[in-house]
Amino acid sequence: MAEVTTEEAAATAVGPFAITDRAFIPRERYYDKEFFELENERLWPRVWQMACRLEEIPKVGDYVEYSVAMYSVLVVRTGADEVKAYQNACRHRATQLALGCGTFGGGQIVCPFHGWRWSIDGAPSGLYGKEGFDPHVMDPEELRLIECQVGTWAGCVFINMDQSAPPLQDALRPLPVHLDPLRVADMRVDWWKAIRLKANWKLAIEAFMEGWHLMATHPQVVQGAGEAFPADFLSVQHSYENGHASLAQGHDESGVGLGVDGRAEAEKALAFMRVVAEGLQAMVLQKDVAVIEALRNTDCRAEDFSSTMVEALYAWNTGAGIRLPDPEPETLANWGSQWFVFPNFMLHPMYGNAISYRVRPDSGDPEHCYFEFWSLTLYPEGEEPGKPTLDGVYPAESEAWPLIPRQDFSNIERQQRGLHTPGYKAQRLARKYEDGIANLHVHLDSYLAR
Repeated sequence: MAEVTTEEAAATAVGPFAITDRAFIPRERYYDKEFFELENERLWPRVWQMACRLEEIPKVGDYVEYSVAMYSVLVVRTGADEVKAYQNACRHRATQLALGCGTFGGGQIVCPFHGWRWSIDGAPSGLYGKEGFDPHVMDPEELRLIECQVGTWAGCVFINMDQSAPPLQDALRPLPVHLDPLRVADMRVDWWKAIRLKANWKLAIEAFMEGWHLMATHPQVVQGAGEAFPADFLSVQHSYENGHASLAQGHDESGVGLGVDGRAEAEKALAFMRVVAEGLQAMVLQKDVAVIEALRNTDCRAEDFSSTMVEALYAWNTGAGIRLPDPEPETLANWGSQWFVFPNFMLHPMYGNAISYRVRPDSGDPEHCYFEFWSLTLYPEGEEPGKPTLDGVYPAESEAWPLIPRQDFSNIERQQRGLHTPGYKAQRLARKYEDGIANLHVHLDSYLAR
């Protein structure tokens, strides 16, 4: 009998929709109910995932409920430098202990059903009616709230319901090496919005994992270039261990270096930045546009304009009391890059700002997801804003969304519907542009095969 390979064993465990060729993603992975339930059983309880931003829980006792699929976790600030997370179920009869967000008054978590209490460190502090129980069911250690693993990175709290999983820093490797120098941990929320999309959670996040859709989806960004716009925009792809991926600039976004003099380069940079600032309202902000506006009459060689622009951005931010990253070339090379954090989180940094995405299933319907967007930026030290609040959950067509996300939403829902076309069997991926998507699915299978 021939020896069974690891890949063959994984494919058998995952079932008929396993990834056997990175170029093809079976359509059923985006809507099949059994596949969706396999993810809910084997992925979400065992994977590190972004649960909240640290600034959502600034004071001891503050909490946020994080929910994904059928699971609910309470993330609680337990000290100035300590955060814990608990599975959201009373140890008596499983009642959820808290919903939404708020503060546990007096440092006590109280079940609304029978009034059982726990201190925010998870230890039972008051079990009303405990004399009615047999002694063997009241072991204090067994009555502690069920803890999740907790780690922090990039200004966020990550949780893992599996206490035996490797630590967060192992799971994130190698992303912190590239992103930490950009000071992403010090960025704070500028705005925070959400949408409920009629699409699978993977399909939604994948729309943001490549850049070559700009020509057709966002024609205003390519400024009329049409098919003359290079398809390899943001195509310097890397697929990493742990399912992560990144995109770097395939060329200079603003076209810098193609003009005759600095004035022409300033106009090109300004045109691009205006489109992003107005159409995304994140990553490039109006303060950045104002800096480039001031360079419109700059007298310099075209090839020197990039460094002139960077110097101007640093000068403005320094004057405003904002500390940008150390201006090392390898650090600034990541301005404009995109980073996918397996399984459902993204960061896209630029000029001391970033846009961040998180998408997750929030119902029993595999063709439905909850998608959040954060605009992030660096603030002057001591002037950081307080606890952020969700601006709202807006429909896809709402003008509460900037133009660029609205254009993406339309594609995502149409793509989900198109998957059901009888003759369509699988997503066909370009290795040059879309291998990060394949990497997501291959790593997902490593969880599903367990």
